Amino acid sequence: MPRAGSSLAHDEPLAALVPSPVEPRTRRSTHDPRGGGTIGSVATTNRELADFLRRARGQVDPLRAGLPPDGRARRVPGLRREEVALLAGVSTDYYARLEQGRRITPSPAVVEAIGRALGLDAAGRAHLDDLIGPTSARAPRRARAVQRVRPGLHQLLDALDGEPALVLGRRTDVLAANRMAAALFTDFDALPPAQRNYARWMFLDEDARSLFADWPDQARAAVESLRFEVGRAPGDSTATALVAELRERSAEFDRWWEQHRVHQRTHGSKRLRHPLVGDLTVEYETLVPPGDPDTTLYVYTARAGSPSRQALDLLASWTAVPGTRSRQPGR
Repeated sequence: MPRAGSSLAHDEPLAALVPSPVEPRTRRSTHDPRGGGTIGSVATTNRELADFLRRARGQVDPLRAGLPPDGRARRVPGLRREEVALLAGVSTDYYARLEQGRRITPSPAVVEAIGRALGLDAAGRAHLDDLIGPTSARAPRRARAVQRVRPGLHQLLDALDGEPALVLGRRTDVLAANRMAAALFTDFDALPPAQRNYARWMFLDEDARSLFADWPDQARAAVESLRFEVGRAPGDSTATALVAELRERSAEFDRWWEQHRVHQRTHGSKRLRHPLVGDLTVEYETLVPPGDPDTTLYVYTARAGSPSRQALDLLASWTAVPGTRSRQPGR
């Protein structure tokens, strides 16, 4: 479940990146599966950038990009390297070195031009920017502090008692939830601290698989969101460990991770098969608190008078406990 921010063409995935053949699954660790250092190291980040550029290039329609037919047979779909370079206004050699994962530092203007040439949306451009890393015009990021949910957000969750609501942080960590979110999804507060993560729950909990009627769509969205998060902070050792565990334990996660899609969903819907109230569909909207861009509030609702609204109301009445307050896992 990605955090709030710019959406990708109304919730459509970034340029529909084409999957590449998946390598045979072997035991994974915090080391990059192709060797050459840990995930998040400079060498691995360069490979991530090269892989992202190749996949994005393969999805661009030459005619829609404004290139006239040249009569040459295309052995692979998408743009050639020299065509991306032409559209971006850089030399073919320069772009080739960038796509090969060599350590170069393009200017923000060049990064923007390559993003336009590849037809990337806002999330794709942000991911490209993260993978390229600091340039001479951008200062390196400082280490991130441990996330805490401020008291005002807990009060807001309490006020939304009739609607399921979650607060997610980096890496899709579940930072807080109200009682309706626990009743609709799962009680994250009851999980060990290291397991209070939305993507991890989605892939490793059998109840999540049976809860979502559209589990493949929801699970893939979680992968795309986590991929975006890892790109924002490639040196995050906690994210490294999470990805390594999920690739080891879930074939679906491993396959979708290899496709290198990124996505930021700001709104959408989920179809559920709830064990207590049956089938229902909830719509969600996301809000990013001012001054806290790494925290996102997700609020789930249903249309007034609909069967789904009736199901939510029934769930609320069945799970109501006097004096119940929203909870921050571990508090």
